[in-house]
Amino acid sequence: MTLETSKTLGGVGAILMLIGTLPILSTYSFGIITLIGLILILVALNGLGNIYKDRGIFNNSLYGLISGIIGVVVAIVIVAVSVLTSLHNFLESIFPSWNGSWSSISSLSGMTPDTSNISMSSVWNFLAGLLVALAILWIFLIIWAFLARRSLGLLSTKSGVGMFSTAGTLLLIGAVLTIILIGFLLMWIAVLLLAIAFFRIKHQPEQPMPTTAYQQPPPAPM
Repeated sequence: MTLETSKTLGGVGAILMLIGTLPILSTYSFGIITLIGLILILVALNGLGNIYKDRGIFNNSLYGLISGIIGVVVAIVIVAVSVLTSLHNFLESIFPSWNGSWSSISSLSGMTPDTSNISMSSVWNFLAGLLVALAILWIFLIIWAFLARRSLGLLSTKSGVGMFSTAGTLLLIGAVLTIILIGFLLMWIAVLLLAIAFFRIKHQPEQPMPTTAYQQPPPAPM
């Protein structure tokens, strides 16, 4: 993969991520545009890592992506377990005669609910599970941003484009501040800087081949 191809894929991928996170498009695209942009950026970083002979450029970004996926999966599992547990406890409270087995849930249609046993414990348990899931997601988001910053820092050093380092730092700060929502704006700006940085990569001038001075052969002996 050439340098021109890598920088183009990276720039286009960052632009797609910017577009994909806009509220109108994200609603109808279901994150597909953002996912395509992320894949293009990874392909670009892989190509640039090969060109600059530094696999840390790609490896750090890949490890960051894997950690982000793990965080999302863990958060989804926690939310799903919280929902099922809260729903189970709620049904048991209003249908005391229910045996608690999900396989017999169809039998609830013939029972009369007892609303006098309704409590807020199920709601609080669900909220607690949701907060735990959000905390885990936040931690893994910071891990992803930290590794992405390391990747962009290496790329900044190798390419001589300082905006890569700026984008990585802003991305990490934004990930930390997502807890107060302003971080999402900072991360969006970081991706914008990333797109500009990709297109600012310049071709390295080819090193001239070393030349040796012409030496006149010694005169033949008389």
